[in-house]
Amino acid sequence: MTPDCSDDRLVERSRAGDHEAFRELVRRYEPVVASTVIGMLGQGADADDVGQETMIRFYRSLDRFAGRSSLKTYLTRIAINASLDALRRRRRFLQRFWSSGDDEPQPEPQDGVDISSRREVHGALRQLTPDHRAVVVLRLMHGYSTQETAELLNLPVGTVLSRLDRAKKRLAALLMVDDDDR
Repeated sequence: MTPDCSDDRLVERSRAGDHEAFRELVRRYEPVVASTVIGMLGQGADADDVGQETMIRFYRSLDRFAGRSSLKTYLTRIAINASLDALRRRRRFLQRFWSSGDDEPQPEPQDGVDISSRREVHGALRQLTPDHRAVVVLRLMHGYSTQETAELLNLPVGTVLSRLDRAKKRLAALLMVDDDDR
């Protein structure tokens, strides 16, 4: 498979049953999918599973891909939806262990971690609600415009802007380091 083959041609060949063409699409877009999923779920087995699930969903939906958006946008949308599904499953699983009177456990602060580290940023991202996290991943990590983010998430632009504003404020509070702690 030639790496210079266009996405459209690879999709067409994949639809016709060319497994090498599909492998090339996976190779090209695996980093985008991984970045999206890790941004939503953090690193780990869940993220690996959701990354694979994204590519399976993509394969199953090849016939429905109409090309109205770029392949990157289409795969990002699938990855966001699969991540949100995983977060819902995770939440349902955890709720089985909470009694109705208990408060939901809160993530513990990550003391002793340098503020610029990716680990702390991902830890802070995990403390955002899934709705806020999706907006942050798309807008700030992947650089989609507000309009593109709204389209990917099927939200009004105003909702994207308000979620982004709230998420940025929450992240700023989570990542704030007291001078005494340095």
